[in-house]
Amino acid sequence: MKKGILFDLDGTLWDSSANVIAAWNECIAKNSDLGLTFTQADMRSYMGKTLEQIADIMFPMLSKDERMKLIRLCIAAEQDYLQSHGSDYFANEREVLEKLHEKYFLAVVSNCQDGYIELFLSQCGFGSLFSDYECAGRTGLDKGDNIRLVAQRNGLDGCIYVGDTVMDGEAARKAGVPFIHAAYGFGSPDDFDARITSFTELTDAAEKLLG
Repeated sequence: MKKGILFDLDGTLWDSSANVIAAWNECIAKNSDLGLTFTQADMRSYMGKTLEQIADIMFPMLSKDERMKLIRLCIAAEQDYLQSHGSDYFANEREVLEKLHEKYFLAVVSNCQDGYIELFLSQCGFGSLFSDYECAGRTGLDKGDNIRLVAQRNGLDGCIYVGDTVMDGEAARKAGVPFIHAAYGFGSPDDFDARITSFTELTDAAEKLLG
């Protein structure tokens, strides 16, 4: 049987929030007269949401078209910034993923824009451990549908989803797969099948849920 572990990205596999918000603040100042400045905590609270949802939260004073134009400029600035600035990973992440890769199919499923997962995979140093990835920016589907899509196209007989937010848990439920809450991340969902406080706990949690 082919079993897999699918991962959320932000707050689960890396923390790029400091670099992303630095790039966004610079872009907002350059391309608007809104006088807005956002914090790393703000960015962490946005992660996991779609770009449309984030734009609605950050720029409610703008029209829909203006919001999306500005956030797309922010995304472009973010991609350039992340190319030259390292992000933070979690303790023992690589070692645990290498061990899991020996037994399970690994993939990344995120609500991010197209190109963001690719950036993570190219920068992290262990991108080869992941055999597939998908995102809302590429398919136009929500995270639950993308989880199902990745599982189906790779012929997985069973899989679990690892994420840190309420939305991750909801996506796993929609896809009909068990959810592991990465409590070291940014969110605090109440509904999960297992909860881990560090990456090192993932091996045992996966074994209990997948065998």
